[in-house]
Amino acid sequence: MFKILHFLRFSFLPLILGSLLVMALCSASQAQSKTPLRMGVAGLTHTHVHWIFNSAKNKDIEIVGIAEANRELADRYAKQYNFPKNKIYPTLAQLIAAEKPEAVAAFNSIAEHLPVVEQCAPKGIHVIVEKPLAVSLEHAQKMQQLAQKHRIHLLTNYETTWYGSVHQAYRILQDSAGLGGISKIVVHDGHQGPKEIGVDKEFLEWLTDPVQNGAGALMDFGCYGANLSSWLMKGQRPVSVTAVTQQLKPEVYPKVDDEATIIVTYPSSQTIIQASWNWPFSRKDMEVYCQRGLLNAKDGKTLLYRKEEKAPESVTTVPERKAPHHDPFSYLKAVIRGEIQMKDDDLSALPLNMVVMEILQAAKESAAGRKTVYLKQ
Repeated sequence: MFKILHFLRFSFLPLILGSLLVMALCSASQAQSKTPLRMGVAGLTHTHVHWIFNSAKNKDIEIVGIAEANRELADRYAKQYNFPKNKIYPTLAQLIAAEKPEAVAAFNSIAEHLPVVEQCAPKGIHVIVEKPLAVSLEHAQKMQQLAQKHRIHLLTNYETTWYGSVHQAYRILQDSAGLGGISKIVVHDGHQGPKEIGVDKEFLEWLTDPVQNGAGALMDFGCYGANLSSWLMKGQRPVSVTAVTQQLKPEVYPKVDDEATIIVTYPSSQTIIQASWNWPFSRKDMEVYCQRGLLNAKDGKTLLYRKEEKAPESVTTVPERKAPHHDPFSYLKAVIRGEIQMKDDDLSALPLNMVVMEILQAAKESAAGRKTVYLKQ
């Protein structure tokens, strides 16, 4: 009997210890999941920064510090959101040293995205930037190399990423063989113009600077269409890019374009991106034409669907996406904590946004040279 008990004791001991270890790890993982993601904010000159302050209210993230050299601007946000002024630092390096964030969100000019990654990546700090990824393809490639070398997540945030309508359209395209393949995508993005709608002076200053923003409407709103098109085409690189830009209001925007049309060609389809600071009203909508049907995401919640020549058009009101897929910072937390496995062709993913940067770079070259730019295959 003693031998049997001795055998059972040592035979099942590893199993018991293993089970206890798994339980401990699960408990630790659950605790970590409930702990807010410690986030730093790099810059306040991009007015989309209001987004992260409002997102912090859902407790998925905690803003542990802000890096902003413009103290007047920093004080303005601190007052609006009751943010402690002793957590505002003049440089990102000081913020990182003092607060040790897990991730940093860049809300500065597009040209400053690369310096943010250069400081964060070697320290293992994850980064999310506002659209587009970078000011140029050269900057984007350097950012990609740093992210890969130091194994950090580098996400790009677009407003349209969180639209339930575009995801519903995507699901229909995947599930309905009856529609046939995509033949044409048309994306409209923009508004009356940044000055016309009254953006903050700090935002307007760099948004209309070709060095800090890379271009005007072409970068500001052309990036949305390039992102959505690349996503719908599952990360496929296009064959060619043709772009035409104009200055319809040179007296308002003397340094950059305020009107851009980009034609992106694929082996079996075409995408037309219309980016403008001259629309009579704000818009972010997308039309997807298939061989036997049309999907039209009119806004974040409205999807129009028509399948046949004489078939009536159906209108669907799409509910808000479920957490954490409804908010960029909740999503970032889920990615970092391993709760979501991000695919290379996801809207926020680095590989997809490298394709976006190829499109935008080719569009700028096409508009400047008045020629079609063919991408190396």
